[in-house]
Amino acid sequence: MRIVPALLLPLMLTVAACSKSNDVYEELPNSSLAGAPREDVPESRMDAPVARPVTIGEDGPRMDACGALGQVTRSGPAGLSLRAAPFSDAKPLAQLAEGQRAYICTRSIDQKWLGVVVPPAQPADNATEAVDCGVASPVDRKQAYDGPCVSGWVASAYMRLVAG
Repeated sequence: MRIVPALLLPLMLTVAACSKSNDVYEELPNSSLAGAPREDVPESRMDAPVARPVTIGEDGPRMDACGALGQVTRSGPAGLSLRAAPFSDAKPLAQLAEGQRAYICTRSIDQKWLGVVVPPAQPADNATEAVDCGVASPVDRKQAYDGPCVSGWVASAYMRLVAG
């Protein structure tokens, strides 16, 4: 019996559809954990620690490294979580109190998260000089913040624009 070549392709696709496709998936290593047994690999990247640095200098070399100043509002008694990346499951780095100010340097694509640099709180007696976070003046190029102040991501709904 001779099979016509035009009928061969549909026949092959039918046979392929009957195979167990997850066998191949189970044999492939995760690209970041090559060689690890499949049961040791996290199901998603959310299981692994993730951080995204705050970018400064997005407005160019003639503008301040962070173009605005914001203030925490409507955060409640627990405060507003400063996170390592722009999503709610990211590792919390600190809690910002109601009324605390932060430099707004960047925002997420969906505008739900702000990348901020938080200056340390001033002592009540103002005896010590304020720490310069290095974001109130221009920088040469767009870059990840690596200054002396804490930086991270906050939900934009809880920040009110104060200046900028």
